[in-house]
Amino acid sequence: QVHLVESGGGLVQAGGSLRLSCAVSGSIFLIDRMGWYRQAPGKQREWVAVITDGGATNYPDSVKGRFTISRTNGKNTVYLQMNTLKAEDTAVYYCNAQLTTPGRPNYWGQGTQVTVSS
Repeated sequence: QVHLVESGGGLVQAGGSLRLSCAVSGSIFLIDRMGWYRQAPGKQREWVAVITDGGATNYPDSVKGRFTISRTNGKNTVYLQMNTLKAEDTAVYYCNAQLTTPGRPNYWGQGTQVTVSS
């Protein structure tokens, strides 16, 4: 199992930046990929960034060029650098870890609120 704790959310003006952090503990060696998701009020949770065990990254078009996912060498912290924030980026952001074990279980953090004022 793994345990994820997000931090770094807050209130920022449109055009500003924030960096979210996700502290990872537990069976880190079982993690296949990690990602960031977000959920705005009344909307479904959506994926915003992923980083594989090999270090490859990917983003949806909505955040590509503005958001960057990275991690420490020990893979115990994952970051989401968010630049040029827009009001539509307002959401609760969740850290996710998917394991290599059978069934490829997903683990989630508790979420951190990001509010972008226009």
